[in-house]
Amino acid sequence: MKRCAIRTGAAVLAMALAGPAMAACKVGKIAELPVTLIGQRAMVQAKFGDRPTQFILDSGAFYSTISRATAAEFKLEDKALPPWFRVTGVNGDATASAAVARNFSLAGIALPKVDFIVAGTDTGTAGLIGQNILGLADVEYDLPHGTVRLLKVQGCADTALAYWAQGKPFSTLKLEAGNGGPWKPPTVATVLVNGVKLRAEFDTGAQTTVMTLSAAKRAGITPNSPGVVQVGRGSGLGSREVRTWLAPFEQIDIGGEIVPRPKLRISDIHMNADMLIGFDFFLTHRVFVSNVQHMLYMTYEGGSVFGINPSGARTTSGEKLDLTDSAAAPTDAEGYARRGAVEMSRQHMAEGLADFDKAVAMAPTEGRYLVLRAQARLANRQLLLAAADLDKAATLMPNDPDVRLSRASLRLANHDPDGAAEEVAAADTLLAPGSDRRLRLAGLYDSLDKPEAAIANYDAWLKLHGQDADRAVAYNGRCWARATQGRDLDKALSDCNTALRLRPGTAAYLDSRALVNLRLNKLDAALDDYDAALKGRPHDAWILYARSIAASRAGRADQAAADRKAALAINPNIAKRATRYGLER
Repeated sequence: MKRCAIRTGAAVLAMALAGPAMAACKVGKIAELPVTLIGQRAMVQAKFGDRPTQFILDSGAFYSTISRATAAEFKLEDKALPPWFRVTGVNGDATASAAVARNFSLAGIALPKVDFIVAGTDTGTAGLIGQNILGLADVEYDLPHGTVRLLKVQGCADTALAYWAQGKPFSTLKLEAGNGGPWKPPTVATVLVNGVKLRAEFDTGAQTTVMTLSAAKRAGITPNSPGVVQVGRGSGLGSREVRTWLAPFEQIDIGGEIVPRPKLRISDIHMNADMLIGFDFFLTHRVFVSNVQHMLYMTYEGGSVFGINPSGARTTSGEKLDLTDSAAAPTDAEGYARRGAVEMSRQHMAEGLADFDKAVAMAPTEGRYLVLRAQARLANRQLLLAAADLDKAATLMPNDPDVRLSRASLRLANHDPDGAAEEVAAADTLLAPGSDRRLRLAGLYDSLDKPEAAIANYDAWLKLHGQDADRAVAYNGRCWARATQGRDLDKALSDCNTALRLRPGTAAYLDSRALVNLRLNKLDAALDDYDAALKGRPHDAWILYARSIAASRAGRADQAAADRKAALAINPNIAKRATRYGLER
């Protein structure tokens, strides 16, 4: 049994609560922000005027940030910042401007004036709530219970502030102080990984804990170390993708909380800290960040952390760690919905769905709860039940484009192109011209063989997303749409080349460029691209069939016959697709 050893500081808390210093210590709640966990993100509801939206709570963002598309959608004036001002993320940097919202509310709390940095990659939400709001005072991240609290602390200089611990073990970390400038400092402290001191930033916006390659090397781990496996690529604020590996370490020590044999992601990212301690950590901990004391207090609340599930957790003295949840059970639909979202983030499907059932039963006319249950049912592969929830949500939220897009995707998956086309057309009328969801909409149009509409949406998206990490997807999509039509082939080739510069060797992009070259009768170039694409997708029926056409036109009859036979063995109907594109008669 794997164990998580935690050095206890409970006695410190007990003395502080009992001593005279506590009488002078006052903690007042400024605001409580209900948080809904969706996947590996902490989301909070917001409004620009009367228009609802949602933000990611991101303790790693030095300032609240929105994309250019969000600023345009909500009609915020976008003013340029000096050329030297650039916003830096884990995967690069981006130019920035500024916008002011004067009719903004967060979790129902009206904020008369909020400044936003306008920069970077779309997040699938309106943007990020950063340290200009979260760092105004002390803040408690209670993601295991779906809440973040902004707190005003007075007279507590010598008081341990893990007030909820009530005798349970808790850990403390000394935080770095800011430089006194205009920007609120990030939450940074020193932790030990394999006994090596590393500078760690506690970042709710990072979906998983991740370490730089240079820091991992100092701790004795490289991508070539035993047990290290590549797990793909990631992106963030900038436009560059980065490679990521999952690596085993001996232990990580966070303020005396010792996790043996953790599995941590390492990546070729560049940032001011050595590592980001991300959402996966916050999901299993209750964390109080005192910007007044420059201290962090935390308790382990149970669940899988850093790739292990320390169900038999004990303190360093051998005492069994009490993980009894002292939080009161929900009493309303919102409480059940938030708890259900927490359970889903923990991959507790049955518990999460049960809570969503209660939320829907208590508030049957609130479409948002139906959407949350639909997402949970999709994750649990209950497609018909998810579709029923989305149908009900659409009647309650007829002007919600996300509901329409989700219904379109489900109908496509259920081989209902006419129904999907209706939902896509409805979403198209609801979305703002430069909305980040237009990229998804363009892909749906492409799946419905509507290349003109796809191109129009790729154009609209690219106009406001010149530095977005998903630019390659848009360039490839526009290239493919033009290639299937056989029009504007020079522009199509330029788009495919741009996509491949951004993400070299991507099989889907090579396939798109191969089709352009086939249309241009550049047969050697087409065959080279199809050959390269098949290295990544050796059993792709379409690529094999398209290569057979190119080989036939190039006079390579044997190869053409072999490819055609292999393609038809995988998908007997693949020839119809070539006929639809006008490649065969």
